[in-house]
Amino acid sequence: MSLANFIVSQQCTNASKNAYGGFASAVGSTQYYAVDAGRCIPSLLRAYALTNTASYLSAAVLAGYTFLHNMQTLPVFFGIFDRYYGGFARYVDINDNWSQYMDIEPIYGFIGLQMLAETYDVGNASTYTTMMSDAIAFLRSGFEQLYLYFDPKPDGDGKWHRVGLGETQVYDDPVSFALLGLYTYEGWSTSCQRVYSFIEAIRASAQYPAYNPAICWPGYIDVVTRFPACAYYDALTSGILWKIRAAHDKPSLALSMQIINKYQNEFLASWGPVFTDYSPITPQKAMANTSWLAQLFLNYQDPLTAFTRILDLQGESLILYPIIEAAEQVIYGEGLSIKGTVTMGTAGEIMIEPGYILEDHITVYTFIPIRVHDKIRRDGVDYEVLTVQGFDLNGDPEYYKSVCRRLISQ
Repeated sequence: MSLANFIVSQQCTNASKNAYGGFASAVGSTQYYAVDAGRCIPSLLRAYALTNTASYLSAAVLAGYTFLHNMQTLPVFFGIFDRYYGGFARYVDINDNWSQYMDIEPIYGFIGLQMLAETYDVGNASTYTTMMSDAIAFLRSGFEQLYLYFDPKPDGDGKWHRVGLGETQVYDDPVSFALLGLYTYEGWSTSCQRVYSFIEAIRASAQYPAYNPAICWPGYIDVVTRFPACAYYDALTSGILWKIRAAHDKPSLALSMQIINKYQNEFLASWGPVFTDYSPITPQKAMANTSWLAQLFLNYQDPLTAFTRILDLQGESLILYPIIEAAEQVIYGEGLSIKGTVTMGTAGEIMIEPGYILEDHITVYTFIPIRVHDKIRRDGVDYEVLTVQGFDLNGDPEYYKSVCRRLISQ
């Protein structure tokens, strides 16, 4: 309640201002962002459900029905947009100055707008549903193509944009927030599948060989070259994605949880941990990380699938050593205990290289996703992962088959 009261105290209550109903982006700030209203509405509604404090409900309704509606419609009236697009202006300040950019991130606000329409402000449901349908009708194309914002005319160029040199990069958190909002709004739609699958398929690079998308997404992502564009995980993304992964990517959920549970303190750092050893970039902790990772921990259950049942009955204990460097010498990270079923290699699926024999190869089936060049230790013998093949069930990852070769020298 103390935090909810603080949030309410940051709301603009001056009805003569265009920011009316919005929340200051920081203490003392004069800017009121659309995405901040989207974040505050569901929180205040949940606080209202728990405490029956009327001011929380009033603040949430004001933020949705008035402020977000204004952010969608008033820029047309003032000539900030050359026409009605359906997206939300990024922010308006207390002096009625507008930022004309329209971000994809306010799609996250659909969570609160849907709560208002279905439960807390049903009398205005038609307004909320129209707001959401108009917004996604415009924002969907930018979201699916991994853009961050649109710059409308008359002052802008009328095009979608990313960031970085050549505009090839996106930030992971606006994309993941928008993904969660759209998933809550329309389920596992083609748009959600397309964006999640694209980013989850971005793999380690020669510059960042330790990166593993199953653990967490990086702070910056180059969606043109399809490589991470920084050296660290944006830790809160694992919390934002927990609901989607619990339903549609259980192997990544399990690996993410195992790593974060092992390195809890490092993942609470405000800029997240580096790919290699999970050391934090800064010592400061972040409330956003704490809050979202708490959602992961509070809601996590060990995945139960047909394959995990097989592992429970027939699996053996293995140690996975993730590759973190492959330059002058190969360096592996700390070992991680996993389960797998193991068969000896067969001539039909293995190309024998000079210096090796068939018995130097094994095939490992795991629930946890592993990567090419990782090391697996079985009964004290080390093997390098040569190939990885994923198998899906109803379109969702189910298990992984890896062909491994014994490491003769390291």
